[in-house]
Amino acid sequence: MSNVSGIIKSIQDIMRKDVGVDGDAQRISQLVWMFFLKIFDDREAELELLEDDYTSPLPKQLRWRAWAKDSEGMTGDELSDFVNLQLFPTLKNKLNILGPGGKRGLVVKDVFEDAYNYMKSGTLMRQVINKISEINFNTKEDRHTFGSIYEQILKDLQSAGNAGEFYTPRAVTQFIVDRVNPKLDETVLDPACGTGGFLSCTIEHKRQNYVKSAVDEETLQASINGVEKKSMPHMLCVTNMILHGIDTPTNIKHDNTLSRPLRDYTNKDRVKVIVTNPPFGGMEEDGIENNFPATFRTRETADLFMTLIIHLLKDQGRAAVVLPDGFFFGEGMKTRLKEKLLAECNLHTIVRLPNGVFNPYTGIKTNLLFFTKGQPTEQIWYYDHPYPEGVVSYNKTKPMRFEEFQPEIDWWGSEGDGFAARVETEQAWKVSIDEIKGRNYNLDIKNPHVGEQVTHDPEVLLAKYAKQQEEISTLRDQLKSILAAALGNGGAD
Repeated sequence: MSNVSGIIKSIQDIMRKDVGVDGDAQRISQLVWMFFLKIFDDREAELELLEDDYTSPLPKQLRWRAWAKDSEGMTGDELSDFVNLQLFPTLKNKLNILGPGGKRGLVVKDVFEDAYNYMKSGTLMRQVINKISEINFNTKEDRHTFGSIYEQILKDLQSAGNAGEFYTPRAVTQFIVDRVNPKLDETVLDPACGTGGFLSCTIEHKRQNYVKSAVDEETLQASINGVEKKSMPHMLCVTNMILHGIDTPTNIKHDNTLSRPLRDYTNKDRVKVIVTNPPFGGMEEDGIENNFPATFRTRETADLFMTLIIHLLKDQGRAAVVLPDGFFFGEGMKTRLKEKLLAECNLHTIVRLPNGVFNPYTGIKTNLLFFTKGQPTEQIWYYDHPYPEGVVSYNKTKPMRFEEFQPEIDWWGSEGDGFAARVETEQAWKVSIDEIKGRNYNLDIKNPHVGEQVTHDPEVLLAKYAKQQEEISTLRDQLKSILAAALGNGGAD
């Protein structure tokens, strides 16, 4: 097995010498399109063995094996000119997207639509290509090892506070998919799929539990759908899907799900399962909110996605969404949105995650909302996920692990009988819809089994603020009296 981790590090060191590559984002973007072509070529080699009539969508001279595989091949200006003047123009605009191989051609075209070659030095580019060529993505070991490196690349890419955009920890995606349990023939959508974490977990889940034949595999591949508006995450997602055996991921769209008017999404667009972590904290561009009914117009991205998710679920469709605390106690449009959610869906479970799950990208507290469309909410079960014993926070070296969710899994029960087996514990409690309405749909409800906690309830915070101001005013008056008395006494002496 090749040392994939070492290869990645040496590639990054080579790229740092190139004057055209500026910063981590460009380095990773450069790395990703190269890896995509290598992974695509390795997969084509596999398909050529499996299919007698396999036709590549790429012209012969542009396939990785033709220009990159030979370590003594093109280099210097010759390589730079080839990449800039032949490879990129063809992959962006000149591929055949009709007939045999047409769908695969479309996948490549979409991936390269907003891709760029940042490297100026053809000599350094050859060094990078030779390193990448050391990895064989048709061996299980290299593919598995690269999966870990792939996740590290995603973490390296993200910087804190970038418009709420960061990648969902694998433990969270695994737990969500495990609990939603998408069946083999159920269409699964992530409308803000990023690099495909939820979708890759869904693929693994379906293969492990339901795929028994080649026909089942075809059903699985047709059921995976994602949309991502940014080019680099989209490219990473498509690469991720190919690594997970989705040979022609044409259902991974490079688009903004919110840019289409809500009324244009009809019954044929509805799906049975939605799993997603929509970007939160960011604002959509001007005009996007006009795609939504006046009652639910906002530029806050996560709120628009929640409106869309409710709309896109089929009757009895299931969803799980990662949302920040701000959604719970927010007012105005957020109140109307929560009222809609609880009227049209059974929000049966909220898992409250502790601080630090998304460290180091954000310290915002997050929650997992599980709901089914088609009947109103009568009660909500809350589960307060604790830190493991001995852990006070998560970080890069000690992230959340899937095994930590075992208590929730053991407690969960079945939606079929209304979760009759659930019991209140130190971590779990339930709240009736009447209480929620009485709170004006404020869902920020703390664990009643623990002591005083920090609250974000605006009314509570305002009451505390008013009390503090009153105390400050009283202390100020007392201080004035003391000073006046002291000055008066000084004058008398």
